[in-house]
Formats: sequence, structure tokens, C-alpha cells
Amino acid sequence: MARPRVWLDTNVVVRLLVGDDRAQLARAMKLLNTHTCTVSAAVLMECECVLRGFFKLDVQTIALSLQEFLSIDHVAAEHPTQVQAILAAYAAGLDFADAVHAYQRPEDESLVTFDKQFVRRAANVGVRGVRVPG
Repeated sequence: MARPRVWLDTNVVVRLLVGDDRAQLARAMKLLNTHTCTVSAAVLMECECVLRGFFKLDVQTIALSLQEFLSIDHVAAEHPTQVQAILAAYAAGLDFADAVHAYQRPEDESLVTFDKQFVRRAANVGVRGVRVPG
């Protein structure tokens, strides 16, 4: 019998990662055991913000936690190749949101920003096509 598919919201993913609410964690675990779960890049971006801002986790811990979460059977990113590139750029030093923006555009088109630090960091981690206007 095929598993029903569900999309996970940020709060469900965070419960699974940090286990700070036992009742919600149990419900989320049951969901993982009975459904095929999909996670969008936007949810992962919000998870990163919560894990960094509220739980005070460092970049490497967050990147590893998200990688391990996405390796669970019946859990997948909406666009797995794109999300793997986002996580790699994030672990290498690019802001998570900037990595999402850079990798959601077509590869042969530029992402234009006034944020010169973003342009430098993108180049440093091998993300091409991020530039200032002009």
C-alpha cells in the first residue's frame, strides 16, 4: 500500500530536529513512519532561521542536521539537487537565504543584488552569476 504524501511545515521539522516538545515530537515521528514527507526550500530556510536564532545552533550543526533529516527514508526535499546545492553553499559560508535565492534562479541567468558581501561570498563558494547591477 502506498504511503500518503504530506508536506511538512517548519514547526514539524523543528520538532523532529530538536525534540523540545515531547507530545509534538511523538506525533511528528508517527507521521514520518506512516507518510511520505516532502519539504520545500522555503521551509528549510525558515528552519535554519529558527535553529540559528532561537536555538542558537551554529552553521555546521544546522547544515548537518538538515542533511541528516533529508536522508531519512520517506523524507525528501521538493527539489533535492537544488537543496543539496543550497546546503553545501550554506555550509561553505553563504547565508542560507542567499543560497536559496541563488539556486532558485535558472543557472544561465544572473541574480542581481546591491549586497556586495553576498556577491563576494557567492564567488568564494563557487556560486556563479551573482552580481551587482550595472
